[in-house]
Amino acid sequence: MNHGKIIFLDVDGTLVDYEGRIPESAAEAVRRARKNGHRVYICTGRSRAEVYPEIWDIGLDGMIGGNGSYIEDGGEVVLHRHLSLEQCRQIVDWLHGRKLEFYLECNAGLFGSENFETAGEPAVRLYSQRKGKENSGLLTVRDAFPDMIFGADLCRDDVNKISFILGSYGDYTDAAKEFPDLKAGTWGGAGETALFGDLALKDIDKAYAMDVLLNHLGASLDDAVAFGDAKVDIPMLEHSGVGVAMGNGGPEIRAMADYVTEDVEHDGLWKAFSHLGLLD
Repeated sequence: MNHGKIIFLDVDGTLVDYEGRIPESAAEAVRRARKNGHRVYICTGRSRAEVYPEIWDIGLDGMIGGNGSYIEDGGEVVLHRHLSLEQCRQIVDWLHGRKLEFYLECNAGLFGSENFETAGEPAVRLYSQRKGKENSGLLTVRDAFPDMIFGADLCRDDVNKISFILGSYGDYTDAAKEFPDLKAGTWGGAGETALFGDLALKDIDKAYAMDVLLNHLGASLDDAVAFGDAKVDIPMLEHSGVGVAMGNGGPEIRAMADYVTEDVEHDGLWKAFSHLGLLD
């Protein structure tokens, strides 16, 4: 079946700038590409609950969320792989035992641990500062995660990923040893400068989810065009017929991309869509 190109867009730093704004040129590029017969999916680390109405309002065919654990096409759930209730309970107990604050990333919402709202403030401020956001020193956890839910049961059977504040890099390495059957990662900084650790299912990434969705659509990897700005996006770009790095992306992704466009806030998405003939 011929769907034109299948376009995969990372969200933060690609479709949305680091202030959380969607450039109008990016929204218009998506609309015009879809009008020309191409299909557009966001492919993000965010869970379904973090894809807010202003993103859907651009006009999308669906999404890959949780860095590959969730796939939705035209409102149909194609895939949802998540931690079991027992895995969630073991992780929550371990984090409580180490006095590490955390939040659960679920399609139903983000669920914060007992003291995450206060303990998370230094981390979200430093993360924001590193991204060059204005007024980083005034940012609160509720600013960063406006819909986060507190006081709920933290043992759930629908958790895509659990992120936790790193007291030290050793918290990440110990998590990897404690849960060898899961994939341990870090974010918010490179190596020992990371601010957060996370735990999720193994053998899932954006490239894996692309294969599942393309098979569902009857399309091939040659049809895939992927856009991203971060290291986590590299498998997606490597796996696509064409991989595009944003100008604001890190050196690793810019080095391996087939094409490097402008920064997200300098009409990078529009210019790349135009360069690739997706707007014609």
